[in-house]
Amino acid sequence: MPTHRLGIALVMASAFAWSTTGLFTRILALDTATMLVWRGAFGAIGLIAVLLALQGRTGLRGFRHLGPAGLGYAVVSAFGMLCFIAALGLTTVAHVAIIYAMAPFLAAALGWFVLREAPTRSAAIAAVVAFAGAVYMIGMGREGTLIGALLAFGMTAAMALMMVMGRRYPAIPTLPAAAASALFSALVALPFASATIPMAPDLAILAAFGLVNSALGLALFLMGSRHITPVETALIGVLDAPLAPFWVWIVFAERPSSQTLIGGGIVFAAVFWHIVQSARIGAPA
Repeated sequence: MPTHRLGIALVMASAFAWSTTGLFTRILALDTATMLVWRGAFGAIGLIAVLLALQGRTGLRGFRHLGPAGLGYAVVSAFGMLCFIAALGLTTVAHVAIIYAMAPFLAAALGWFVLREAPTRSAAIAAVVAFAGAVYMIGMGREGTLIGALLAFGMTAAMALMMVMGRRYPAIPTLPAAAASALFSALVALPFASATIPMAPDLAILAAFGLVNSALGLALFLMGSRHITPVETALIGVLDAPLAPFWVWIVFAERPSSQTLIGGGIVFAAVFWHIVQSARIGAPA
């Protein structure tokens, strides 16, 4: 598979993995910090287990070769998670989602400034349409505070920076960097988490949360973002918004509103239109 198409497929898979956040948080009756601690811990354990299975004990040497870029990637990821947690406590989920829908524009600016990669015409058009679809689906979400909005923007900026770093430093060891990122996010939330160990059923769900949402999502995101431009990575990542209510619909039989279905359809149409356009013009590998 050409590297450009592979990058699109991997980032799309990461969006599917990350879109399960709402589903897992809906199932678990735990506070946010406690969920993030266990999510990060299980995610790191899962990634290290995969690393050992694929490469044996020699795979652990990858942690020594993370370098400034790999460590920086993990720190930026943890910072974004901290901003996300704090923003949800100070503003609405809708407001955070709308601000995150601005990620393609921020990623395009960072990509041009750092990598000198200008967004294609189809990517720019798709980003505008996807943003409009997200706004229609969720609403403007004006509730909340200015600090909450700034924190949500900090989370969005961190994600855009991760997209650029993955593209700029393709040699970052994928599994060690993702494991370090998951571990850092757990350490950030640890001071605010409950000291009580969750019950066995909750631990099983937390394990799935960490393995699917943290481990798989982070690894796929880092592997895919090195093959496509930051604006494309961010554009595909916007699929998180319409996918999240889909999982809740499947598990809890809560049918989304017509506004959600129409807005989500617009987002999907914008993303897939760009993918088709990229395939037609033969995007560079």
